[in-house]
Amino acid sequence: MAEQPDALEADAQQAIDQRWMQHALSLAERAAEAGEVPVGAVIVHNGQLLAEGWNRPIELSDPTAHAEIQALRAAAAKMGNYRLVDCDLYVTLEPCAMCAGAIITARIRRVVYGADDVRAGAAGSVFNVLPGEQLNHRCGLRAGLEADASAQMLRNFFRARRQRR
Repeated sequence: MAEQPDALEADAQQAIDQRWMQHALSLAERAAEAGEVPVGAVIVHNGQLLAEGWNRPIELSDPTAHAEIQALRAAAAKMGNYRLVDCDLYVTLEPCAMCAGAIITARIRRVVYGADDVRAGAAGSVFNVLPGEQLNHRCGLRAGLEADASAQMLRNFFRARRQRR
């Protein structure tokens, strides 16, 4: 029996999501190599990479320089508009409240993230900003893609940081 169109579409979307999350993971590695918390993000528009970002608060002396914010700023500059309609954001860690607010303001269509952030996550782990019914924009949400790889990278980073003290 042939696969149903919905199953084929789901398989195709899984492959797309996997590809972009792998890219986000490579950016998280870049952040870790620079001594930043390893989080990476990419924004995709019409199947093409629009922008990318990785954590840079230490490097830029900017507490808002999270991976998602870096990617959103770059994408908005390329699009010539802060509204990133029809764009998807892939990030290795559940967005915090600040990033979730920016994602909503930018009208991101869909967020795919890796590891839950049980201390500051705003996609349901701690706060419900992204799935918030009361907001004027709701984005699609997929949690847990490459969660183990994302979480392991964070554990390794913080373990090494503690050992250096």
